[in-house]
This record gives sequence, C-alpha cells and structure tokens, in this order.
Amino acid sequence: MDFYFKRSYCGPVKLVIFDWAGTMIDYGSCAPAGAFIEGYRRQGIAVTMAQARAPMGLGKWEHIQAIGQMEPVAAQWQEKYGRSPTNSDIDKMYQDFVPVLLDILPNFTQLIPGAVETFNYLKKRGIKVAGTTGYFAEAMAICQAAAAKQGYTPDFTICATQVSAGRPLPWMIYRAMNELDVYPPAAVVKVGDTKPDIQAGLNAGVWTVGVAQAGNEVGLSESELHALPLEEQTRRVAKAKVTLAHEGSPFCGQHGGQFARNY
Repeated sequence: MDFYFKRSYCGPVKLVIFDWAGTMIDYGSCAPAGAFIEGYRRQGIAVTMAQARAPMGLGKWEHIQAIGQMEPVAAQWQEKYGRSPTNSDIDKMYQDFVPVLLDILPNFTQLIPGAVETFNYLKKRGIKVAGTTGYFAEAMAICQAAAAKQGYTPDFTICATQVSAGRPLPWMIYRAMNELDVYPPAAVVKVGDTKPDIQAGLNAGVWTVGVAQAGNEVGLSESELHALPLEEQTRRVAKAKVTLAHEGSPFCGQHGGQFARNY
C-alpha cells in the first residue's frame, strides 16, 4: 500500500521578503526603465517605455535580452544590423547599462510611503525581513546605503547576480530562507511589484503579494501619478491589480495589504 503524507503549517509568519525598486524604494520603478531605453538608444534602436518595463523583475542582463526579443525591437535590430542581437551584443549593452544605472540611481532611492512603517511593524513582532533584487551588487550597495539612512535595514539582501539564476526562479528566496534560518515556505511571504516577482514566489511555494500602485505595472512616480485626475489614477491602479492577480497573487495598493496563500 502506498501512503501520501502532507504536512500542514499553522504557525506564524517568520520572514517577509521584499523586492526593492518599485516595492520599497523608487516609486514607480523609474530608474531601471530609463537606463534600458538609453542602452538601446546607444545602439541606434528606439525602445518605448512600455517595452522597457515589460520584462521588469528579471535580472538586468536577461531584461536587456528580453527587450531585444520583442518583435518591434528585433525588427529594428534586423534592419540596422542585418541579423538578430547576439549574446555578445547583450554583453556590450549590459556593460553600457551598468554605468548609466549607477549614475542615475542615487536620484531614485527614496523609500516608498509606508515602507518604513511596514518594516518597523514586522520587526517589532519578531518577523525577519529580507530583500531580493534584479540589481547587481554595485547598484544594490547604493540602494542599501540610502535606505539605511531612511530607516530601512533588512536582515539580508541578495542580488540576482549572486545566485545561479534570478527571477522567476526561486533561488534568491531560498537563499534568504537559508541565510536567515527560516522554514517551511508556508512561514514566508514574498512581496514584489512585477510579474517575475510573483512567479518567483509561486515557484518557491511561499505566500506571494503584489504591490500595485507604487510598482512597475503603473510605472509612474508618486508626483506623476497624483498629477492625474483621480478617475485615471483609479483606472491605472485597477489595471495593475488585475495584471498581478493574473500571475496568481493577491495585491495591495502600496503596503499593508492582505496576505493569502498561493497554493
């Protein structure tokens, strides 16, 4: 006779893992989007803001590659160079992307409203906090230093370049769980503002929450969003919620939304 065993976890949340840009800092995730556009512009290729944002959440090398695989971008590349972009082309654009991002990043490290309050709420209750990011280590160091001055100091942060593969694979989440000695996955919550964030959380088997209003799916700075008529603000946030929900996640406006199991 075969037996099937299933363990149910009824304990508390032990760890919350936040993405960085668009989730805890950089309202609208504006810094990386602009750098991707500039990187392709230097190759004579025009990329729209929507195209630059579409793969957001991936590691930056993979993000550049994904933009180049979009049909309108690939057609421009084919017309200009007579071929599809190669890995060597992606390597060169990534090398160009790094200094562009590092140059503009200090202007996009303001914490999103509610981030410090959420962090303090969790820490007061003995819940560990970690960060995962598609940024590389040099960029992350800038973000961490700026965030610390504003009161946000997660217990552990891991970059996509520090694991074998970034999102949507779950390795950054597992690395945070390992470093902070937290298990099972049912005791962990992953919070992020992009589709790969949601996919990574689902792939890791943890609770998964999407940030709609301040994230990449709306894609506007706080001042840009609030400059719109209220009806348009509501429409854009609602659309972002639907997009994230289709990836399998509940959502919250900025911080403090409900958590729900994803399995």
